[in-house]
Amino acid sequence: MTFEEAQITLDQLVDELPPEIFQGLNCGVSLVPDILYDANGLLVLGRYHVEPRGLGRYVTVNYGSIMAIYSHLLPEQFREKLRYVLHHELTHHLEHQAGDRSLEIKDAHDVRQMLSRRPEEI
Repeated sequence: MTFEEAQITLDQLVDELPPEIFQGLNCGVSLVPDILYDANGLLVLGRYHVEPRGLGRYVTVNYGSIMAIYSHLLPEQFREKLRYVLHHELTHHLEHQAGDRSLEIKDAHDVRQMLSRRPEEI
């Protein structure tokens, strides 16, 4: 799926959701071309951003990272991966507004589990 096709698909996925979900997400949802790695070297598929001093809250979906893992998928399968990433990041947004860190804690736990399964580098 090209970047442009992924952008159209992401826009459609956003349009499927109730507007209330986006309340307080004043800078919206963006597809960015980036391949992004976290401090552990794991690909980051999306991020929820809260800028300091109220400058903005927004979601970015990293097309490059998603393509690095899922470029082999059929368009409908790729769409479902985009949907998953979008919903995951929007859950961070909703939890942040509610003062809840449950998904953030779960993500950290999942990363620890993933890293414990990695073979040690020699």
